[in-house]
Amino acid sequence: MNIKLSFLLLSIWVATNVAIAQEIVNNNRASDGKQRIQAFKAQQKALKSSAYKNIKWRLVGSDNRSGRCTEVSSVAGKPNLMFASFATGGFWKTEDKGNTWTSLFDEQGTQAIGSFALAPSDPNIIYVGTGEANILRASLAGMGVYKSIDGGKSWQHLGLENTGTIARIIVHPTNPNIVYVAASGNEWSYNADRGVFQSIDGGKTWKKILYINEKIGCIDLAIDPTDANTFYASMWNRIRKRWSDPAPEDEDNLYKTIDGGKTWRIINKGLPETKYTGRIGLAVATSNPNVVYAFIDNHLEKRKPKEGEMDSYERQIEKIVIGAEIWRSNDKGESWTKQGEIHDFLKPFSGTYGWVFSQIRVLPTDENTIFAFGVQMAKSTDGGKNWAVFQPTDSQSDWTHGDNHALWIDPTNPSRMVLGNDGGVCLTENSGAKWKNFFDKIPTTQFYTITYDMQQPFNVFGAIQDEGSMGGSIENTFGTQKKPNIKAWDYSPGGEGTQICIDPVENNIVYSSSFYGRLMRSDTNKPDSIWSTRIQPKHATDEDPHRGEWLAGTLISPHNRKTIYHGFQYLFKSENQGDTWKRISPDLSYNDPNKFGKYPYLIYHQAITSISESPLKKGLLYVGTDDGRAWRTDKDGENWEEITKGLPPLVHISKMVASRFKEGRVYITLSDRREDNITPYLFVSENYGKTWTNLSTKIPQAPVNVIIEDLENEKILYCGTDMGIYISKDMGKNWTAIQGNLPASVSVQDMFIHPRDKKFVIATYGRGVYVLDNLSVLK
Repeated sequence: MNIKLSFLLLSIWVATNVAIAQEIVNNNRASDGKQRIQAFKAQQKALKSSAYKNIKWRLVGSDNRSGRCTEVSSVAGKPNLMFASFATGGFWKTEDKGNTWTSLFDEQGTQAIGSFALAPSDPNIIYVGTGEANILRASLAGMGVYKSIDGGKSWQHLGLENTGTIARIIVHPTNPNIVYVAASGNEWSYNADRGVFQSIDGGKTWKKILYINEKIGCIDLAIDPTDANTFYASMWNRIRKRWSDPAPEDEDNLYKTIDGGKTWRIINKGLPETKYTGRIGLAVATSNPNVVYAFIDNHLEKRKPKEGEMDSYERQIEKIVIGAEIWRSNDKGESWTKQGEIHDFLKPFSGTYGWVFSQIRVLPTDENTIFAFGVQMAKSTDGGKNWAVFQPTDSQSDWTHGDNHALWIDPTNPSRMVLGNDGGVCLTENSGAKWKNFFDKIPTTQFYTITYDMQQPFNVFGAIQDEGSMGGSIENTFGTQKKPNIKAWDYSPGGEGTQICIDPVENNIVYSSSFYGRLMRSDTNKPDSIWSTRIQPKHATDEDPHRGEWLAGTLISPHNRKTIYHGFQYLFKSENQGDTWKRISPDLSYNDPNKFGKYPYLIYHQAITSISESPLKKGLLYVGTDDGRAWRTDKDGENWEEITKGLPPLVHISKMVASRFKEGRVYITLSDRREDNITPYLFVSENYGKTWTNLSTKIPQAPVNVIIEDLENEKILYCGTDMGIYISKDMGKNWTAIQGNLPASVSVQDMFIHPRDKKFVIATYGRGVYVLDNLSVLK
């Protein structure tokens, strides 16, 4: 049959089956907090009974970046003491001014921290709220609130396990048993456990004291420094979809209570209509509590885009929004006046990404000196009317990174500040003229992917959230002196979201994407190799605009290193290292128009995430998409057969692996984290995907990200989930935890066994890259 006719018939079949798939999907498949707690208990049981509980993974790095920091704090009069929480990297403490940091949360059920607070009357009492409220595409859900009464040495779980994400915690200034929690709710699904919660008995019991509905959570909470019964709450109507960042919804109101939360009222006088706004950050001036500031993410149009104007993700700009607005109240929130728009002074700042920023602080000694946080830090000394970049002026200062989320200002010595951003933690003791960063002290790097080259010793390369791609020698060990003549961690070709492929012979040739599948070929022997040659397949007139996933599928053929496969919603093939391309498939997604995002909130969805070619048969390809479609072609794209039957519908396919031992065997992992569902999905087929067998019944509940085969023994499999790593020695019938010294709840995103050196390398989303140097300890 003519290949174009085959594509046409297959496309018609795809379209008619969209409705069928929609009917069978369960839209209410979100897991609740109790399930998450039970999953962690099951994992802990598996760890304790594991024969490998004492194995030692070596932390390789990176050693020059931490991960996204969500909150920072210190104690007035104790300059050596600092605390920091991370999006997926846990909770950390230093008692020597940042020279060394200790992880305090490794044994808990989640490493995802949204906020924390020290009790002002006793800083040994710490409340930690889990689940990152910034809701990025790879944020992880929490398990509620934890408490320590000994400075973080031990922890007690206090409940609120269904809150999903927690944006702020405030402890009463004199009574550490009275605590308030701003719960922003699930990321991907609606739930009732959102709003403002209060405990008056140290977290033993909780009362929901501000609740609107299951769509609206609390994203910020501020207390009047002179009246512990007066609070301001910022409510946010939001949800993330697989195809859309949070878009403005109605009822993003500000609320105020003057009786400790018994009654609340809306205080929106003068503020813009809530149907055009998003996240709102709050701050009260300590020096004058009548003054309250609001950082409002305003999505009204500011101007028309210029011709050909592109955004930071290489998308054609269709709308320029106002973005970050600063509003001020001089009467404790009773009325508001617009002060200024930060985008008039700083570019870039937050753009349409205010949903991940919108943090504002006031200098304790001056009501007119305020700080706002976006891609850059901004400072105003006139109450928000004019703004300048808040950046180091001392030439000896460390780099402070970008994408800023947290700032603690010492109330008794305001020149001392602790900053948290996507690079980690920074400290200044002279009002920001000079900073010291601790990026090399706190290993909380968020890796999406990991791969290797064949150098001696070999190097590892991975895509890192908020950083781009980086690489370093496998001989690096975090926290130790650098070895001579090995590759230190540094930038490598690729953006922060990419699959990386390295030519197995010419190790200087690297294939990676910048954003959303914009494929590049780089030669690392050349000085400008990081961005190099753009080689992504060009859009043809008979094709829909290309949709590339965040981690768009890319593959070097195991049969010919010059043959490259790359996926948008179509699969493309090049036989000359990407110089020219041929489309070899129809649209392999459901191509559902109801799941196309709208600019500027769109996320490219319904696209290819995984490509695997059988090492035993050239042209036998398996392809998976982010909307849950699995496919096989036996003849390098000449024919396609959908092999989705028997798999959970519409679930993101994270990995497909064609077996190295048997031609008809293929493995598939699916992750439903994007529906707040922790059910593990891992299957094998022995007949080219015609039927599937579930291998995940013995794995503690957590989304599955990756599976690989052992290089020598077909019965041995390794799998990584959002709650650890496991081995099976009977082809998936049973699984054993091999966490060893890893944090109990670390998310394992990717892995490989080096074919020459037999070292087992894993990439974690929040704790960096680890290696098991001696694989024989698992045999």
